[in-house]
Amino acid sequence: MFSTSALLALNSEPADATTVSSSTRKMPPGKLYAIADIHLSFPGNVEAWSQLAPHPGDGLILCGDVGESLEHMRIACSKAASCFDMVWWVPGNHELYTVRAEGSDGSRGEPKYEKLVEVARQFGVLTPEDDFMVWEGQGGAAVIAPIFTLYDYSFKPDDVPISGALNWAKEENIEATDEYLLHPDPYPTRQAWCHALVQKFEAKLEAAKAQHPTLPFIIANHWPLRKDLVFIPRIPRFVIWCGTTLTEDWHRRFNAKVVISGHLHIRRTDWKSGCRFEEVSLGYPRQWKDCADMGLGVNELLREILPGPKAIPEGGEQPAEWRSFTMEHIY
Repeated sequence: MFSTSALLALNSEPADATTVSSSTRKMPPGKLYAIADIHLSFPGNVEAWSQLAPHPGDGLILCGDVGESLEHMRIACSKAASCFDMVWWVPGNHELYTVRAEGSDGSRGEPKYEKLVEVARQFGVLTPEDDFMVWEGQGGAAVIAPIFTLYDYSFKPDDVPISGALNWAKEENIEATDEYLLHPDPYPTRQAWCHALVQKFEAKLEAAKAQHPTLPFIIANHWPLRKDLVFIPRIPRFVIWCGTTLTEDWHRRFNAKVVISGHLHIRRTDWKSGCRFEEVSLGYPRQWKDCADMGLGVNELLREILPGPKAIPEGGEQPAEWRSFTMEHIY
């Protein structure tokens, strides 16, 4: 179990339970970092999160899967907000689970998401429901765009129809826990919720692009925007729960400088069409054990988003750069 000191450090009350308008926020002057999949249902990850160091003047993006319960959300936001001048959060699939044993109140689907947004705002953490903001710190001006898209099973092989995607995965004994714990209420299906979310955030990105036509975007979403960035060799058919093809070209359409995601639990950096794609997950304890064995913890595994690398690869393309993982720890 985790220590009493970790609990005391992480379960602090919000300094101000009122919603903080993004328009009144002062952008930090320092660096922008990101991390995903801290999975606070695991005691080892709670202990690691309790050791997050202060970053005065910096910003942080929590890119989904902080845990399953509202209490996990409070722990994640409380610590992040105490260490960074500004924090953003986007939901992953685990936050949306309805798991009473994890302290959930039984909310399902969109109502669960709305409660998570309320918790984030209690700690001054910005969400996909808040206005996009212009970063003015290191790395140059950019629009910070946290979004929420879910998935629709379209990351399937071309010869498999959408209607057969679930059965295709089950042929290899692969079925996501989402099928039992992630409810789409009030939408009839997760696909329908995904398509509504894609419409919503496509419109929000278009409006921000019209407002800031010369600025690059930093897009943060728990699920990868592109299928070709999904690499899960031990369970390849899990790919259908990893995103939607509807976002395939968003990095080009919205002038993205960096696209941040998690979900895969495999840290990597890719370059596509001059855009840097960062998978920034921590993962389950066994999946970052290789890092822990090297003395690397949460602080070392935070990914610097801005300013980031100074040079863009020739042609704006570069093969994946894998960051501290071993194949046996993947899923």
